[in-house]
This record gives sequence, C-alpha cells and structure tokens, in this order.
Amino acid sequence: MGIFERLNRLFPVWAVLMSAAAVWRPELFTGFAGQIQTLLAVVMFAMGLTLSQQDFLRVARAPKPLFVGMALQFVLMPLAALAVSRVLGLDADLTAGMVLVGATSGGTASNVITWLAGGRVALSVSMTLASTLASLALTPLITWLLIGQSVDVPVWGMLVSIAKLVIAPVVGGVVVHHLAGARIRSLEPALASLAMAAIVLIIAIVVALNAGHLAVLGPLVALAVVVHNALGLIGGYGISRLLGFDLRTARTIAIEVGMQNSGLAVTLASQFFSASAALPGALFSIWHNISGSALAGYWKRRPAADDASARG
Repeated sequence: MGIFERLNRLFPVWAVLMSAAAVWRPELFTGFAGQIQTLLAVVMFAMGLTLSQQDFLRVARAPKPLFVGMALQFVLMPLAALAVSRVLGLDADLTAGMVLVGATSGGTASNVITWLAGGRVALSVSMTLASTLASLALTPLITWLLIGQSVDVPVWGMLVSIAKLVIAPVVGGVVVHHLAGARIRSLEPALASLAMAAIVLIIAIVVALNAGHLAVLGPLVALAVVVHNALGLIGGYGISRLLGFDLRTARTIAIEVGMQNSGLAVTLASQFFSASAALPGALFSIWHNISGSALAGYWKRRPAADDASARG
C-alpha cells in the first residue's frame, strides 16, 4: 500500500484533529472562509478526472437508484427532521431550522465522501444535481407543508452556485479524463489525497466559523442533529438494500441522503426565520462532514464488490 492510500485511510482522523484545532484556535482558519467555494471546485474537478462518459451512461441506463435516492432525500429527511424535533420538544424556531435542513438537497461534500468511501461517484453527482434542481420547488413546498410557512428559494443564486461548484469542474475533469485517461488512472491515489486535504480544510473552516455557536448550542439541539443525520444514513442504506441494490449503490444512496446542503439551510433560516433557526444547520454542517468522513474511512477498509444478486 502506497503513502497516499495510507493517508486516505486516515481521513476521519484528520477530520477530527483539524476540527479540534479549529475549536482551539479558530482564528487560524476563519481567514480562509472566502476560499471554501474554490476548495470545493478543486475537489469536484479532481473527482471529475476519475470519471468517464461511460460512468454517467451507466447511471442513465439504470435510473432506479437515482429516483429512489431522490424520494428518500425529500421524504425521509424532512419527516425525520420534524419527528426528531417533536420528540425532543424543540421550540418553533429550532424546529423550522431542522425542517429546512431536511428539506434541502444533497450537499456537494457528499460527492467527495462517496468517492473516498469507494461508492458510485457518478450516481452521487447525478443525485446532487437532480436534487438541487428539484429543491428549487420542493424545499419551500415541503417546508410550508410541514411547518406552515413559505420559504422563497434564491433560484438564480443556487443555479449559478451549482454550475460553478459541480457542473463546470466535473465536466472539465471528465474532458481531461477523456483526453488523458491512462495517465490520470495512475494518479488517482494522489487525487484522492488532494480531495481529502481540501475537504478536511473545509471542515476546519466551518468549525472555526461556528466556534462561537458551539458553546451555546444546547444538548437537545446537538442530539437532534446527530439523530437526524443517523436516520438519513441508516435509512438510506437499509431501504436501498431492501430494494435489492448492491453494496456500492446502497452506500452511495446512504451518504447522499444523510449529507444535506446545510449551508443553504443556514442561509434560508437566517433570512426567513431567526438566528436560532440557523443553529441546527450550522451544527449539521460540522457533524455530517465528521460522521461522513468516519463512515467513508470505515467503508474504505471494507471494499464492496458489486453484488451479483442485486436486482437494482
């Protein structure tokens, strides 16, 4: 095993260590806040380098996992958020924040986690794109249905953001892969290490930016976020397996469903509800990266060959 493979297997360790450093000395990381989008674009380009046109054609020829993942994204996660909030007795503002987290699309970080976990990256990217576009209508509708308030989604801003962070970098990477596929394959471990370093830095920046909120977040809110994330991961995986999908596909759907676009949830909560309504999204943005990286490390040590008996 090469040095890059060894480094990649320790992904959750680096995430936890950098998160601890960000809590201890947030000023070391907050200055990089403006670089988060650039870091994500670099990561998405690196992932695109490992994808071929055939990867996406396979997803198009077998769309069932995409539709199942989308259904879980916009049914399981919002209902789980509302149920957890009601069981734990969260107030109206915190419940609104939880529902917003559940009603948003999958986050771009899920694509990175899927890649590092050995999942189906093309499926993950396709789910992120599809759920982001669908969220333009579904996020306000679901929020209104569950908590009785309408939320205006910044349509143009979201479209520009997803184009910059996902579509353009991934397409660019796929084009380069098409032109120099043989050379790129030999660099894949190093590319994974680059992605790991970027996502760990992103985690540290998010933790640092929210360091002031961590001290005031009550245990109930922390518990709500952890349980909500776990329900998404477990539900996404379990339902996918029950439907007959192979291990790699089930892992991909689990990660995509469990990891939300919490940055969007924070923005909407702050704009349309209150500062306290943004707290669940702020904590979720930290926790889902840590839990996702830990899960990626666990699954990376247990490679999943395609399940020949899978029906999906």
